[in-house]
Amino acid sequence: MTTMNKKAKIYIAGHCGLVGAAILRRLKSEGYQNLLTITHAELDLKDQAAVHAFFKKERPEFVFLAAARVGGIYANDTYPADFIYDNLMIEANVIHAAFLFGVKRVLFLGSSCIYPKFAPQPMKEEALLTGKLEPTNEPYAVAKIAGIKLCESYNRQYGTDFRSLMPTNLYGPGDNFHPTDSHVIPALIRRFHEADEESKGQVKVWGTGRVKREFLYVDDLADACNFVMNITREQYLSVTTPMCSHLNCGTGNDISIKELAYLMADIVGFKGEIVFDTSKPDGTPRKLLDVSKIKSLGWKPATELRNGLEKTYRWYLENYI
Repeated sequence: MTTMNKKAKIYIAGHCGLVGAAILRRLKSEGYQNLLTITHAELDLKDQAAVHAFFKKERPEFVFLAAARVGGIYANDTYPADFIYDNLMIEANVIHAAFLFGVKRVLFLGSSCIYPKFAPQPMKEEALLTGKLEPTNEPYAVAKIAGIKLCESYNRQYGTDFRSLMPTNLYGPGDNFHPTDSHVIPALIRRFHEADEESKGQVKVWGTGRVKREFLYVDDLADACNFVMNITREQYLSVTTPMCSHLNCGTGNDISIKELAYLMADIVGFKGEIVFDTSKPDGTPRKLLDVSKIKSLGWKPATELRNGLEKTYRWYLENYI
């Protein structure tokens, strides 16, 4: 199949979210002229009939499926039914509609939490379904695994070109800075910034601080999405198989939560005390992706962690303060 041309009709599902907004920025900067977006208020992707009507009317040629219900450990552990139901419905409706109405190519965005809690590090794509998931976000992970298998199954049965990209932990402009439902980086930014102005406050960080995480700047992910959507089918199939059709996307480097907390405090200018709340869950001990496959195709990230964190903090100051 052909790669995306600048006039192709491209639907970005979830364009108001962290990932979707970054994809939209990227495609605009690349000169794509026919970008299709619609808000949740205008189209509920959990409504199958509405999704089918939208695809029948608009007939997009390419679809970036970035719409999802997302959140940190607290949100996943508190709203498990919402996380599994919403994500299953969104991906099933969009992927099936893409098949029914002849979409040339879909890129489904998943998450590194699809892998077993104790998967060998770094985690290869082949580690999928080889062990038990992390309990705190298992419903979300199961939904994302289902999305991968939906794409694989339509490819196997109908010959579609539906692709899946599994990014590591993301951060950047447009992130969710909610006090309890956010991921670790926006949560730390907000807590450090809101500590008392004399910098003598105390900031609590969930867990022991010993677990390690990998972080990818969201505009680097958007670059990867554009890259993966534009490589040929033959290139994509050269590093995937019908039963392991997804690609990891990350930096290949990780950092402990303790190191991250002190780095973030330095960027924000927080001089107070950092306390690690060991009564709170750590989650998976380590989540480092093996990104050799996507790198072998010619993609690599461009943003160093401190630089990305500084950009994110500036965005927070400009948009939240």
